[in-house]
Amino acid sequence: MIVTFCGHRQVENEEQVRQRLENAVDGLIREGADVFYLGGYGGFDRMALTVVNKAKEAHPGVRAILVLPYLDRSMDLDAYDGSVYPPLEKVPRRYAISRRNRWMVDQADVVVAYVIHEWGGAATTLRYAEAKKKTIIRFPE
Repeated sequence: MIVTFCGHRQVENEEQVRQRLENAVDGLIREGADVFYLGGYGGFDRMALTVVNKAKEAHPGVRAILVLPYLDRSMDLDAYDGSVYPPLEKVPRRYAISRRNRWMVDQADVVVAYVIHEWGGAATTLRYAEAKKKTIIRFPE
């Protein structure tokens, strides 16, 4: 099972969000999730990576994969088990992140979302996931 995340750059109530994220990731792993696609930008993405890497201690088969929006940008891959670059070669640079986010949703069985307002990239990605009828774990609920 593939899981991806969408969330805002800044996270309010970090400890509460982290606890809910840990519970969601743990439950998804128990249901068969073994691949977690991460975007690598912003507070929620960093929190999701930390939670997935912590879960890997008890579940060594779990993999954290960074999904790259650009090939020409250097990113630290040390905290990930690998990376993937979706077919974005012909996408204008200004649309690369939003198209990458759509690709992540398209590949995922479950989307874990931290969206507290209805504007910006996270909200747009969540609406796309809803339109695609993906299973969504959203908090705050």
